[in-house]
Amino acid sequence: MTESRIADCLFCRIIAGELAASKVHEDDAVVAIRDIAPRAPTHILVMPRTHIASAADLTPAHGELLGRIFGVAADLAREQGIAKRGYRITTNVGAWGGQSVDHLHFHLMGGRAFEWPPG
Repeated sequence: MTESRIADCLFCRIIAGELAASKVHEDDAVVAIRDIAPRAPTHILVMPRTHIASAADLTPAHGELLGRIFGVAADLAREQGIAKRGYRITTNVGAWGGQSVDHLHFHLMGGRAFEWPPG
């Protein structure tokens, strides 16, 4: 996959190895790191290497990439021991949606029960 990045993007800098992070997965298309402010016992951020600002910027051409991201998330859920009881995968879009880093990422959270609707 082609790697594109934005110089001042926090996640692009982590992906490039310029900033330290607790990586739990890394391949040619997807990187996953532990969240530095976890909201659940297991809280991992799964993101594409390619800079995409948010889910609002996805197109049908990103279908294969999204399949890879969700496949990695499912594999991580099994590896982390949260798959059997259940887990949550979410993404935030924009400030009102709770997005704090403008680089598409999915929160994989588990290890406790969740309520609906979320905060």
